[in-house]
Order: sequence, then C-alpha cells, then structure tokens
Amino acid sequence: MQILATLIIIDRDAVQPVYLQLANRLMQLIKDGTLPVSHRLLSTRKMAELLRVHRKTIVRAYDELLAQGWLESEGGNGTFVSKNLPQLELEKLSAKNDTKINALKTAGFSIDNADHLKRKMIKATQQYHLDDGYPDSRLAPLTELSRAYRTQLLAGNSYLRFGYGDTKGSLSLREELCNYFAETRGLNIDTENILITRGTVMGLYLVSAALIKPGEHVVVTELGWKTASMNFLQAQAIVHKIAVDEHGMIVDDLRRLCLVKKIRLVYLTPHHHYPTTVPMRADRRMQLLNLAEEFGFIIFEDDYDYDFHYMNKPLQPLASADKTGHVIYCGSFTKSIAPAFRVGYLVAPENVVQQLAQLRRIVDRQGDFMLENSIAELFKLGTIQKHLRKSLRVYRERRDLFCELMRHHLSDKIYFQVPEGGMAVWAIANPSINIQDLSLKALKKDIYINDGSGFGEAPAVKNNLRLGFASSNVAELEYIVETIAKLL
Repeated sequence: MQILATLIIIDRDAVQPVYLQLANRLMQLIKDGTLPVSHRLLSTRKMAELLRVHRKTIVRAYDELLAQGWLESEGGNGTFVSKNLPQLELEKLSAKNDTKINALKTAGFSIDNADHLKRKMIKATQQYHLDDGYPDSRLAPLTELSRAYRTQLLAGNSYLRFGYGDTKGSLSLREELCNYFAETRGLNIDTENILITRGTVMGLYLVSAALIKPGEHVVVTELGWKTASMNFLQAQAIVHKIAVDEHGMIVDDLRRLCLVKKIRLVYLTPHHHYPTTVPMRADRRMQLLNLAEEFGFIIFEDDYDYDFHYMNKPLQPLASADKTGHVIYCGSFTKSIAPAFRVGYLVAPENVVQQLAQLRRIVDRQGDFMLENSIAELFKLGTIQKHLRKSLRVYRERRDLFCELMRHHLSDKIYFQVPEGGMAVWAIANPSINIQDLSLKALKKDIYINDGSGFGEAPAVKNNLRLGFASSNVAELEYIVETIAKLL
C-alpha cells in the first residue's frame, strides 16, 4: 500500500488545492489501469498518514471522485474503484501505444484536410511596414471611443445593456449608418436592410453558407482577395476567375461565361479593386447591374475603403444604383478606425438580411453591443466623420510623398501608377529583382514588405507588390524607401 503513496506527489506550493491534486492523480491511476476496477482504496485515515496530509483532505478527494463516478462506497466495507467502469484491455492498449501519439497535438479521429484553408496568417510585427493597406491607428479617435465605451458600460438600464439584443446588431448603429450611407453613398435604406457583422469576412461567410449551394458557380477576379475565394470553396462552390484591366473587371468576359454557366454570385471590389486599386469604370458598373438582372445572379460588393478616394468625388456604390435587389453591399470599420475593432456591416434586401441574421444566430449570437453603441455615439457626435476627413487628408499627403520617394529612389527598379484612392500602391518590380529575396533582406532592417504572394496565381502577379503607405508617417516612409533603395 505504501507503493500507492509513492505514486502520488503533492505540490504544496501549487495554486491547485491539495485535495484536487490527489483526486486528479487517483483518476489518472484508474484511467491507466494502475488501480483496476473494484480495487479497494486505503482508508482515509491510512492514506492521510502515508501522504502526511489532514484526513479531511483525503475525505474531500474521495468525495470528489465518488461524485464523478470513479469510486463507489460500500458502507462499512470501504471505498472501491467503481465496478461500472469498462475493463481496460491492457494488451490492446499496449500494442496501440507502441506508436506513441501526443493527444495534445494529434486527434484520435480523422480530419479531412481542406487545402483551400491552408493560407498563412500574416501578422507584421516590424517597426516599419509596407503592409496590405492598413490604417494608421495613431490617428484613430481612441480617446473619444474609450469615453463612449465607458458611458455604455455605466449608463442606462444594466439589464438591457448587458443582456441579449437583436441578432442584426445595435439598432442605434444601424440608424446612424442609414443616415450616413444616405449622405455619402446614395443608399436609400432603413434599419431592416442592415446586418451588423464582425467584419467583411463574417459577411462573406454568412452569404456563402446561406445563399450558395454545393456545385453552384461563383465568379471572382483573376487577381483578388484569397479570403473571398476560401469562403466560396468552403461552401463547395465552383470558382471562376475573370480578368481585370485598367478599368476593373472585364464585364464582356463575364457575359460570355454567363452564357455557358449558371452563375450564382459575382464577388468584386469595384471602388478600388483589390489588389490593383483601379476603380471600375461607370459603364462597366451599369453593364454588370444589367447582367445581374438578366441572369439572376448575386453581386457581392466589397467596399473595403470607400472613404479614402483622392481624385474628385468617389463613384457611388453599385448598391446605390441597384433597383432590382441583386446587390449585397458589405464593408467594415477596419480601414476607417483599426483592424482590432471587429465591426462591419452588410446591406441587402430585408428578406436576405433576415435569412443571414438567422444563420448568424447559430454562429455568433450577437456582436459587441457595447462597441457598436459606442461607434453609433461617435457618429451622432460627428466624431467619426471628422476623423475620416482628417484621415483622408493625411493619407493623400502620404500617398503623394510615398510616390515621390519611389520616383526619386526607385524609378528604374519599381514601376507604378499613382492610385486614385485607397491605402496602397500596386507596383511591378523590375524582372531582375527577386521580391521574396528583397522581402527577407528588408526584414533584417526591421521592415515588412508585402511580397505580393497572396493575390492569386495569374502570371501577372509574379513580380507585383501591393505597398500599403497609410499606416506609416513621413519619417517612416522616408526610411523605408531609402533603405529599400540601398538593398537594391
């Protein structure tokens, strides 16, 4: 019996109570067969003497295992390992364990590998960066947002504030977005046309899961956002790619495809095509809307950076000209505030929003109402609008500076067109330059460069770069470009 005591080690400095340490160790000894079914345990008094703990500690440990069904007590006869536990077939277990498996790393059941989900997550931690086109969070109205969030936490009816709400999202934020979209985007909608999401990715997932059936045909652009294609492939759709030129998606190619395939959905970023930044020309927008009506497909309009257009007035979204209910319009506050604030919006006909809200309920009961209401408050105060005007001015200045630095230091190495809007420059490097090699060299200088590897498989992407300038200030941009010039 003293052998059992040697198998139980008590760590008196551990956070976990001693009785739980003892209970867990006994449970493990039962699981691995050291204590077989019907084995009689030491009395609580004897066990306490051997382990040098108080008898009440042993009583609590035994009671814990009795409650869980690992032990059973026979009045006046002692405490035993439960007879109801299955007999351990030690020989079979021993044979299996010849090939050791780490259960924390590898499941005991099969998993189908989904190749379309195998995309490396990029998280730049370098001090300097030419990223995918992210905002500068140093410009975000964080003080005002934190004040509004605090108000949401402390003011009003706590049962309503901290309880369950509408799956479609904060009514206050949806009301503010209705007003804002009417003023800036020409969208004539009401609150039932809006679903608040945790970002564009959630919107894509909900649409793919709810509105696309396995085997249906979906269209994306040849160069495009891989996350969109991943969602469509996850829904078991057949994905087709249409080329993009300097005027956006080539709609004539889409028409030819529609004549031979029943298209269910077309995904695109018409305002500033991702990743090339080119706007879709007005006549092509109208052709696309006409095609959607003619062939009955959904247009998923991802308007990820509408607020940042520097040349004249931005073209209004496709959704503003949609008279037949074929456009689903989606965006987020990722680019206008910061990626960490997971609040987005999806605009669609009421029956679509209702369908997506029902699905969203089993994925994510609701969003962060505190944050949603806080953002709504900033809209009411005009803080978001003021921030966007300031950011637009700052990002335009950074775009101009970055392009001038590129011309001065890299004119014979990297070629580009000045983008009309957005937060990144689409460029092509001289064929003599190995972009991946340049990216690795830059990392040693604490510079992250988006190497263009995540935009598609088209030949045109081979030496392309998407260089996000918005998240870097003047001094940072100067250091980055000058260092790259030295590396080349």
